[in-house]
Order: sequence, then C-alpha cells, then structure tokens
Amino acid sequence: MATYLETVNNVLRRLREPTVTSVNETNYSAMIGVMVNDAKREVEDAAEWNSLSSTITVNTVADTYNYTLTGAGTRFRVLDVLNDTSNVVVRQAPSHWMNKQFLLASPAKDTPIYYNFNGVDSSDNTQVDLYPIPNGAYTLRFNLIIPQAELTSDSTRVVAPHHLIAMLAYAKAIAERGEDGGNLSSEAYALYKGALANEVAIERNRYEDEMNWTAP
Repeated sequence: MATYLETVNNVLRRLREPTVTSVNETNYSAMIGVMVNDAKREVEDAAEWNSLSSTITVNTVADTYNYTLTGAGTRFRVLDVLNDTSNVVVRQAPSHWMNKQFLLASPAKDTPIYYNFNGVDSSDNTQVDLYPIPNGAYTLRFNLIIPQAELTSDSTRVVAPHHLIAMLAYAKAIAERGEDGGNLSSEAYALYKGALANEVAIERNRYEDEMNWTAP
C-alpha cells in the first residue's frame, strides 16, 4: 500500500514536478491531492475490491427495529447479510412492503429475516430497519464493500489499488494543464483503462462470485 503523500508524489513525478514532504506544501501539490481523491473515488466505484470489504455487526435488542451501520457511510455496496444467531440469510425487502408491515396493528416480532435501508444518522451513517421486529438479541453481520474516507492525512494508506489511482490522477492533471510531454490526457486515460481492466481481471479470478463490474 502507498500513503496519500506517496501517491501524490507518484503523480508529481509523472508530471516531472518536484516532490513534496506534505500534500499541502504547495498550491500545486494540494491540487494534485484533490485529483488523487477524485481518482480514488472513481477507482473505488469501478469494482467490488476485496481490499474494501468489511463486516459491520449489528446486535439487536428486543422490540427495536432501527439500527445504525456505524462506519458504513452511504457509498457502500452489500455482499450479503447474515443472521449469525439464527444461521439464516437476511434478505433486502422493498421500502413500500416494509412500511406496510410496520403499519399493521400488531407488527410481527420474531427472528429478523428482512432488512431495508432507511435514511442516515447525524454522522452520515446509513440506518437500517429490520423485520420482523427482533424479539430478542440477535447478531446480524452486514458484509459490505465500504469505500475509504476521503484522504486528508499525509500518512493515511490508500486501500484501493494505488497505482490505478495515480494513473487516473495523472490523466486528470494532464487534462487540467494541457498536453504534457507529448502525452495527451486521452492517451493517459486509455492507459489507465487498460490497467484497470487488467486489475479487475486479476480480482475476478480470485473472487469470481463477488465481482460485478461496469466498464467506465
């Protein structure tokens, strides 16, 4: 893994610019930092990278149906949800169906086997409703692909493939200032797309059942 600072310096070297000791050392390096974060988001959204996989555990209490997926944010993707206590798969239900169940005079209280995302809390973490309403303590495991938070600290390690992020940020930097050493931004972007396709193919080979990819 490379750090935020190392990734920014990688891009600066490609641009034949002086490297820095901090991302915000110069106005230009700070701008490259913004482009690295933009590129990071695009790379994260391009595939279900195993390096971004995480499990968030929800421990229910009786008669409470709404819970917060602390640390999940809002950009995650779901791999699966398991009721670890009852050893059953928890399935996603449509919002309109869930709403109808909660409007019943006596909503069912039992082992939760359905979930539905319902808004966010004050920290922008997604909230989830469970049905039936838990009638006791259950452990639910939400297996998710969670993008990394925006990079701000020099020493933060980039979790998604950092070489792809550097390549895409480089293409963006060329586009920002025009042709660079004969390499048009379109050519640099084409090289990035080729590298992305190769990395996705490698990832797909290791985790064939988990990959869903749409070409950029």
